[in-house]
Amino acid sequence: MCSELRMKMLVWFVFVLGALSAAGEVFVAKVGGKVTLNCGVSSYRRSLQWHHGTDFLHSVDQRGFTRRGTVDLARRSVVRQTNLEISSVKETDAGEFKCLADGTVHQHSLSVFSVSVSVVPSADLLLGSEATLQCDVKGLIEGCEVKWRSPNVDSPEWSPTAQLKPVTSSHDGTWQCIITCGSNRLSEDLTITVQEPPPTTSTTTASLCSSKDSPKTTFAIVCSVFAELLFKVIFH
Repeated sequence: MCSELRMKMLVWFVFVLGALSAAGEVFVAKVGGKVTLNCGVSSYRRSLQWHHGTDFLHSVDQRGFTRRGTVDLARRSVVRQTNLEISSVKETDAGEFKCLADGTVHQHSLSVFSVSVSVVPSADLLLGSEATLQCDVKGLIEGCEVKWRSPNVDSPEWSPTAQLKPVTSSHDGTWQCIITCGSNRLSEDLTITVQEPPPTTSTTTASLCSSKDSPKTTFAIVCSVFAELLFKVIFH
């Protein structure tokens, strides 16, 4: 009889514990950015609390009286209605968060990414040259995807490493490195400028010394020599 009673009490305890806990969401953020963690409820009657792991962050009672924790994350965050807004995100902000609304626990987690974008040889490229775009993401969790999006809307998405062979005018503009984790999405911009290559000596000479006269005239010969000297001064 006692054994049966203990079993019923255990089942009831597990049921109550499940009722007081709610499954949460996974949020993502960039280092240095801003992120808002949704509590899971839009309102509360008595009290609301936010915790990061074992650290107390904020509490708000039914009268609107607020109390803030002493840790660094508490100073960089604020409660707006029921949600937690974090500014100047740091890598140490990653981990488990807990929102308690009137005794109901809502568990959430935050993944923090460090994103850097680069282009080799430089962001100023010449038509017909070659370049490599790289998007490095630290702290990437399983199930997330990283892609480049070209400024050309008709261009397909690229992998984290994009090879431009050759560079064309369609590559000019702002590229986006996009990190997608479920319904969460982050992006980092990289602006590329594509320029025409400088004119060659022969092209410059021909443009400066164009004449209706025959190219074998004295004027053409003198102009050609002068143009070559001028080209060396300007482009070398």
